[in-house]
Amino acid sequence: MSAKATIDIGSNSILLLIAKKVNNSLDVLENHSFVTGLGKDLDLTGNFLEESMSDSFEVLKKYTDIIKSYNIRFEDVIVTATEASRVAKNAKTFYQKVKQELGLNVQVITGEAEAHFSTMGILFDKKISDKEIVIMDIGGASTELIKVNTAEKKIINSFSMPIGAVRFNNWKIDGCYLENLDKVLKDYADRLTSMKTNKLFCVAGTMTSVGNMYLGESDFKEKEVNGLQFDMKSFLELKNRLKEYSAEDYLKEFPFLGKRSKTIQSGMDLAYTIFKKLDVEEVYISTYGLRYGTLLEGEIQDEFIYR
Repeated sequence: MSAKATIDIGSNSILLLIAKKVNNSLDVLENHSFVTGLGKDLDLTGNFLEESMSDSFEVLKKYTDIIKSYNIRFEDVIVTATEASRVAKNAKTFYQKVKQELGLNVQVITGEAEAHFSTMGILFDKKISDKEIVIMDIGGASTELIKVNTAEKKIINSFSMPIGAVRFNNWKIDGCYLENLDKVLKDYADRLTSMKTNKLFCVAGTMTSVGNMYLGESDFKEKEVNGLQFDMKSFLELKNRLKEYSAEDYLKEFPFLGKRSKTIQSGMDLAYTIFKKLDVEEVYISTYGLRYGTLLEGEIQDEFIYR
């Protein structure tokens, strides 16, 4: 199989995966992540900020150079965009520019699609043997919770909440996080109850970063983070140790965070809130997220396109 490429444009970061499927495993050739903060101030302005769009465009331009070196046609690259792109009024105009100038066709996908592809990605992890799992995907602007029958690779239940690390951080800055968080938790109370689980499987940038911080690494160690497990006592010890940290403090101790240093504390606070609602005692970290699912499936079905 020739190399394939996928790009995941999230509300906080943009990720590139280039890999070949060899037998029943993936030979990962390139795996990159840059925080561009597309979801920054989205609830206030209703639009992507010019700075965020500029940073995102430059990252996508770098990715096209990498993709070109593998002789992959740009029209064959699967590029998905999630919650921030469903909300931003100028998303369509921005992605038209990306198409015209870089040759990448960005497909804005639904919350159901996020659940589906994140599930397909995490189930490729051969370390998971549980018959039924609950997955949490904290993004920049939304959080997905997914209950899965692993044997049948079937989603039993899933939903997306309009809260993520960047959105929660924005609420903190604006002084409205308590009422906004309370509203989300009330609106999704019954659905959260239906997801209660002793062990929670976590994907995406916030929790994989937490895993790397738990290991005490200054550079991101994907192989060590993937499959990492820790209990709530360990998570709370880490969270409490870092609770007075500024963004600069985070960046000094954990340089791999980059711009995520500005939102990681909010991401941890949000994660802990959800852990308590779900009665979680143990966390499993997987680096196999949405971009793995899209690469493995090779296409975005029409019903998954956000209209």
